[in-house]
Amino acid sequence: MTSTATHTATDGLRARFGRALMPTYGTPAPPIALAAGQGCRIRDVDGRSYLDLIGGLSASSLGHGHPDLAAAIARQAGELVHTSNQFLHEREVELAERLRDLLGAPDARVYLCNSGTEATEAAVKLARRAQGRDRPVVVAAEGAFHGRTMGALPMAGVPAIREPFTPFGVDVRFVPFGDVAALAAAVRDDTAAVFLEPVQGEAGVVSPPEGYLRAAREACDAAGALLVLDEVQSGIGRTGRWFAHQAEGIVPDVMTLSKGLGGGMPIAACVGFGACAGILVPGTHGSTFGGNPVACAAALAVLSVIERDGLLDNATRVGAALAEGIRAVEHPLITGVRGRGLWLATTLAEPVSVKVCEAAARAGFLVNPVRPDAVRLAPPLILTAAEAAEFSAALPDILADAAG
Repeated sequence: MTSTATHTATDGLRARFGRALMPTYGTPAPPIALAAGQGCRIRDVDGRSYLDLIGGLSASSLGHGHPDLAAAIARQAGELVHTSNQFLHEREVELAERLRDLLGAPDARVYLCNSGTEATEAAVKLARRAQGRDRPVVVAAEGAFHGRTMGALPMAGVPAIREPFTPFGVDVRFVPFGDVAALAAAVRDDTAAVFLEPVQGEAGVVSPPEGYLRAAREACDAAGALLVLDEVQSGIGRTGRWFAHQAEGIVPDVMTLSKGLGGGMPIAACVGFGACAGILVPGTHGSTFGGNPVACAAALAVLSVIERDGLLDNATRVGAALAEGIRAVEHPLITGVRGRGLWLATTLAEPVSVKVCEAAARAGFLVNPVRPDAVRLAPPLILTAAEAAEFSAALPDILADAAG
């Protein structure tokens, strides 16, 4: 008997993926194998086109194939790809200076590394070294996510992520995210630092009430604890500001940064303010690839394009239009929209986010099932109002498909 099944290029790559890679993520669902893109459009190996509303999990800040980013990477790769931390190079200095300027913090100092969880590792070590052994406790929020390394995992406010790897060497006290009274009560004279996301990403794009970060700053000051803000997802224009914490006019002691900074290239930063700027002295921390010239050149291009093209305003304006378009959709599966800028979550009445994402892919849109009852949208910051409206117009049929 002859089989009539059609095997696509995606099927072939999926089979090779399963044989060659560790099952760390499982096989992505829906199993889409991406090949190339331009702007917010991306196509798979079988030629199907999608509007990318995931943006590499907030990392592809300029979308795909951006000429300025591509040129900066190519130019730097043709000059100097790698130096290690044994030598200086201009791009890393320029990037650190640029970040300080955007933060309005001339006394800050920047440690460059490769990923958000590495930035968290640096922040944990910085807090431990700054505060000593008499302050063994870190306060973190329920629902938080700061990375998957053994230093970052203790602060994951999601038991399923954290508990398989216990015990840890970090003593973490968890508080409900957004609860000012609980936070104030938890920050004591045994507390080294408070780690918070200005907006929780993996929890489903959850914003705290206004004033929460100011209250955290006051609680830390009263107890002598450090305030560490995780801007890995929320930074670099995602919420319509360079850094989300700037909306409350506060200054942290330490900030971590990654994802959108490199426009898809692996780069991250741990920024120390004030007395925390000089804590990590020679021998206390390091990274062979941290501050890589090509990654730094990419980051500088990203920052330049965001400023030149007014993408902070675009994130605010188009994000508001996208949220309003979703709210206008009348369907029993949708219960609301939350988030800031071009970082939104559509909340669902049932735990069917995977089905919604699969239906969206069939309709030509890439979205993310961040929680069982929430679909995350984190498109490139270059998303246009017309592209946002395209998704909103298609959403009723997507939801009907997912429900049916």
